[in-house]
Amino acid sequence: MTLQFIHDNNGNTTGVYIPIEDWQTLKVKYKELEREELKSGEELLSWQKEVIDVRLNEYYNNPTNVSDFGKSLDDLEKDL
Repeated sequence: MTLQFIHDNNGNTTGVYIPIEDWQTLKVKYKELEREELKSGEELLSWQKEVIDVRLNEYYNNPTNVSDFGKSLDDLEKDL
């Protein structure tokens, strides 16, 4: 098996590339890999799409009414 490791700008390994032939062999040997592959291709459920649509509409109608993600996390951590 010929693997290629993927690295970020700091040299940290962030992923691995597996040639498709090797991937097919692994799926035969480890049946749960194929199940995981099938699950990863599933679409969002309709209720999830609706939530996303509502939130996007709220943002587009009032783009200045947003929170800083980092500050929000800090606030949540203070409450814990």
